[in-house]
Amino acid sequence: MKRLAKKEDLCTACHACEDACSKLYFKEVNSLKASLRIKMNDDESKTIITCTQCGRCAEVCPVEAIYQDKKGIYRIRKKDCVGCLMCVAACPENAMFQHDALLEPFKCVACGICVKECPTGAIFIEEF
Repeated sequence: MKRLAKKEDLCTACHACEDACSKLYFKEVNSLKASLRIKMNDDESKTIITCTQCGRCAEVCPVEAIYQDKKGIYRIRKKDCVGCLMCVAACPENAMFQHDALLEPFKCVACGICVKECPTGAIFIEEF
């Protein structure tokens, strides 16, 4: 099974990962449509917010629109999602995202596009 991992001390907050993600999945550069986020903290450190594939979202989904695939990645069946956003509220990592232009929430599926774009190696895919 795989997931996105991070070394936050290497992050320069260039946002190349967010740009690549939103462009791939939503065909526009829009950090609010990225399935991971770079958060600047008050002490100038960075937090990379991404899905740890814990499955809490699937546990709370009332219509079972979220499932775990053979690789251990939790995915959303858009055709089954009713947009209740319970998964967004339940995510312990705050890594299930919602955008007002979309009915369904979205999350990281460990596709690796951000890994390819990260100039410092702050984001990588790990087996777990």
